[in-house]
Formats: sequence, C-alpha cells, structure tokens
Amino acid sequence: MRSFRITGKLAFIFFCLIAASLAGCNLPAQATTTPTLNVTQAYQTVEARLTEAISLTPKFSATASPRATLTPVQATSSPTQLVETVTPASTSPPGASCNQALPGVPIDVTIPDDTQLRPGEAFTKTWRLQNVGTCPWTSDYTLVWFSGERLEAPVEVSLNETITYGQSVDLSVDMKAPDTEGTYQSNWKLQDPSGTMFGIGPNFDSAFWVRIIVEGAPLITGTPTATTTITPTATATAGIQVSGSATLELGNLYDLDNNQINSGGEDLAYQESDETHVLAPIDNTGIIVFGPNQPSLNDCQNANLGSDPITVNNLPGSYICYRTNMALPGWALINSIDLETGFLNIDVFTWSIP
Repeated sequence: MRSFRITGKLAFIFFCLIAASLAGCNLPAQATTTPTLNVTQAYQTVEARLTEAISLTPKFSATASPRATLTPVQATSSPTQLVETVTPASTSPPGASCNQALPGVPIDVTIPDDTQLRPGEAFTKTWRLQNVGTCPWTSDYTLVWFSGERLEAPVEVSLNETITYGQSVDLSVDMKAPDTEGTYQSNWKLQDPSGTMFGIGPNFDSAFWVRIIVEGAPLITGTPTATTTITPTATATAGIQVSGSATLELGNLYDLDNNQINSGGEDLAYQESDETHVLAPIDNTGIIVFGPNQPSLNDCQNANLGSDPITVNNLPGSYICYRTNMALPGWALINSIDLETGFLNIDVFTWSIP
C-alpha cells in the first residue's frame, strides 16, 4: 500500500468519502444484495480524486516582490573655469582705465575761446591733451568731430605717433570761419580703434572744443590756404604753424608761434611810450612794416627784418612781416587800435617751413 502525506485539505476530502460510505451502510435493506466495500478500491478512489484535485489547483510561484533598483546618480556640474586676472604692466595709477585724457597745459595751443576771426578766414585749431589711461594712443586712434559747427574741418584726423601714459600730444585740425557773423563752437573727442569715443572731464567723456567769434569784413582773397594737417616737424612744403586773431592790452607779451598771450616764449611786447603804442621784438624776433597788401611767404622771407620797435598808432589796415624766435616767417594785420583803452586787435599767420 502506498504511503500518503495527508494535508488538512486532503484529510477533509478523505473524511467526507468515508462518511458517505458509512452512511450507505445505514440505508434500509434493499431487495438486492449491496456489494461489500473494498477498502483498497476506496483508497485508490481517494487517491484518484486527490490527484485530480491537485491537478486542478492553480499553482503559484513564490515570486518575491520586485525591489526598487536604486541606480546611483553621479552628480555632474559644469567645471568652474578659473580665470586669472592679469593686471597689465603700466605705470598708470591704480584704478585707471584704458581711455582717459586730461587737458594739457595749455589745452588751447591755438585759437583760445572767443577768438575773433573774419568771415571766411582759415585757421588751424590745436589742442594739447595728456594720456592718463592704461592704453597707448596709437595711429589707430583718431581725433573726431563730435557735435556743433564742423567749420569745414575733416570729420576725423588720425594720430601720427604713439602716445603712452603720462605723455602729451598736440592735435591739430584745419578749419574755416563761416561767412556769416556770429559765435560758433565745434566740439571734438578722441576715438579708439573700436569706435568708442572718449574725452576729458571727471568721467573722461566730455568733449573739448573751439569757439570763435566771426565779425568784420570778409578776409581778403588770397589768404593762404590751410593744409589738411599741421605737423610741427619739417615738411616738404610750407604749412601753417598758426592762424588766428588776438586782442592785446598794454603790457601784454605775445607769442607768434602759438597765438598765446603771456604764456612764455613770447615774440612781441605791446608797450606804450610817450603816448605812442609800439610792438617791440623779443629774443631775436625780427619785424618790419610791409604795407596795405597781404604779403606772401617769399615776401616775408626776403624782407629786411629788424629788431627796432614799430609804432602802431597809425597802422590799422597795414601788414607787418615777421620772423619768430623759432625762425618761422609770418605776417600780422593790424585790424584796429583804441588809443584810449590801448586795446590792439591783430590777425596773425605763421608758416611752418622745412
């Protein structure tokens, strides 16, 4: 006989079968003969039923609940770029930036503010500026017209040398007074190679200017034509050192090389002696009265210049030829003289020669 391992479920089924078999024994006797229970057959029947029940019972696989798989996430970040700040070698003070300028001494080398010019008169304006920034001003830097009256000047003029920190430079541009009387101002700035403009003032962004007063009769035809630029060094042909007007008071010293009064290096002294007003040469300056017609360069170069003072009381409308103490030729026109106040108004034109 087979040996069975009877579980609780199988035992219950087996118990039901046995109970049914025993219940059959208590039924009333039938006319027919009841077969005797075969125990072996009963066990075989139970076994068959158990086998059938087992085959019909769903089979379950003991599957473990899925675990959440934690994939380690590697933190990523953009690498920090370490930028080494390199301070350019410079003798400029701490805090100085690239483009900075200060007015030179003086800033108005020629044509100071409110210089009186005649209509149509050509002149050259020269500013003196100092580089106080960390960037050198190379030939890629330009002097540019910013606003106001352009006065027939070029829009920009390139620098012709490199100016480093602490150095000063004289920047010149040729202009022409308008034909109509009035006060005119032309504003200018510097411009770096990238097109950024800068100037002077507390924030180094203020323009510098030339301001003229145009009055009187138009200039006589034949006034020397201004060249495109002024170069203090020798050139192949004569250019213009200075062109402008000045009003002198008695006792003033006047520089014919830069149209400045009492600035040092003067050529003439305006004086009074026995009710006469004179222009006296200083420091090897030579002068002579030329006449009512405007002289040419050759006229003044070939004139018999002297060192004696010239009386100007009766010279309004007359020209004087001169040679400055820098050996530059030129002419001066005596426009007017007020014998009571002593004010003397003159025009000057000094050539720059090889």
